[in-house]
Amino acid sequence: MTPNASGLATSLVQSVDWPAVAPPTIAALTGLAVLVADLFLPERRKPLLGWAAIAGLALAALSLLPLLDGDRSTFCLTTGAHACSYTADTFALVIQFLVLGGALLTALLSFSALEDLELPAGEFWFLLLSSAAGAALLPASRDLATLVIALEVASLPAFALVGLRRGDRLSSEAALKFFLSSVTATAVMLLGVSFVYAATGSLHLSRIAAALTHVDPRLDTLAQAGVVLTLVGFAFKTAAVPFHFWVPDTYVGAPVPVAAYLSVVGKAVGFSGLILVTVLAFPAYGDVWGPAVAVLAALTMTAGNVAALRQRPERAFSAVRLLAWSSVAQAGYLLVPIAAAGYAGSARDASRAIGSTVAYALMYAAVNLGAFAVAALVARTSPANRLTDYRGLYAARPAAALALGFFLLCLAGLPPGVIGLFAKVTVFSAAVDAGLGWLAVVMALNVVVALFYYLQWTAVLFRAPEPAAGTGPAPAAGAPAARPAAVPLTAAIGLTAVLGIVLSGAPQLVLRFASGTLL
Repeated sequence: MTPNASGLATSLVQSVDWPAVAPPTIAALTGLAVLVADLFLPERRKPLLGWAAIAGLALAALSLLPLLDGDRSTFCLTTGAHACSYTADTFALVIQFLVLGGALLTALLSFSALEDLELPAGEFWFLLLSSAAGAALLPASRDLATLVIALEVASLPAFALVGLRRGDRLSSEAALKFFLSSVTATAVMLLGVSFVYAATGSLHLSRIAAALTHVDPRLDTLAQAGVVLTLVGFAFKTAAVPFHFWVPDTYVGAPVPVAAYLSVVGKAVGFSGLILVTVLAFPAYGDVWGPAVAVLAALTMTAGNVAALRQRPERAFSAVRLLAWSSVAQAGYLLVPIAAAGYAGSARDASRAIGSTVAYALMYAAVNLGAFAVAALVARTSPANRLTDYRGLYAARPAAALALGFFLLCLAGLPPGVIGLFAKVTVFSAAVDAGLGWLAVVMALNVVVALFYYLQWTAVLFRAPEPAAGTGPAPAAGAPAARPAAVPLTAAIGLTAVLGIVLSGAPQLVLRFASGTLL
């Protein structure tokens, strides 16, 4: 090798910052270890795989602690331009904490579901860990190629998780609808990425942002089309209207813990990707995506709340459907600060707006996982999971009823769920500060509408239970429980309740934790 060739090869070699990439790496390696161990463990020892998955997720979350001392980047260009593919900054760490914490709580919810639905343990834990690894990779991604790969690594195992109930028609239909919709959205997004690359000549977010400030006028239309099409894929993941149609059927067909995972971790993936491409890659085109996201936010919160209002309590799976439409409405609230960032006059204002979205996402993750945890508990005795099955829950399971009531009040933004009120006020302020008064009015009206179905469900919990004979083949929630609550499921309900209570007592901790996370 000639000296020049040797020097070129040396300049292209870089060391990998392994502590920085530890969170997604640990989750992925744990998934592989669980899959291999499943081949050798006898059936009676399969529960050990679940505890191994929980240990791996906890270790991945703990690996975030050494990264708190400052931003760290790796997989950077060696040509002199400062552009990296992976950056462990404050934003990435906060979202990774949310993702890994959500996956950990999902794992606790899943023990009873694996037993009740007879799901294959090895495949389930491998798919959950693989999806969590992709979800943890995405917020640290700083180029469009890595973003797309992380998005698909998080999504593909989720398709299989939804359809893991073999022979179940609802499960298979939900998985197919989820898969086809996601593939279509990904194809549109990849077309947008190719347009952006053609207009800017780069895939790194920082270099795209610089190039879009002085794009060739002949390529301006191409760049605008690329920006819009790229956002479509992330709008699908966030369940923004009109890309939301997969949500209710997917949540109903999936096992309850998987629906909980999609409602929290799936949304975290979509919103973190949307934030990265809009605020870091496309700030120069804020006048394009800002109004578009604002309209999406208004449509999403309105459609979600109206559909939730129309749920019939006696319909099968009406409780899960209501949570599904509620999650669509909550996605609309989460979109508001992102729209506000498009109207921000400075990077500091945009960062403050994004901090509002992150703070709201942290609150939503805790209480929504808690609501799904109680739904999983009720599903053990009432598989149809109707809203009417929750009548008299306080008489049968007082702690679970009080926890669910608290979670619903948090989602509604009413005391004692102070953290919900705090999060909504923060999002409302972001819209007002950005001059989006009309969007703030739409949000306020939607919050009032949502109060009806949240309070209606809460009231059902404390009504006198109906006679068990009047509920058909499945016993009523108010009837004596046929099966005791599993310890991991009880732990998940307790953890989310404690977290919600602590945050309601000191809501400023969330905003301090989330503020200034990006710029």
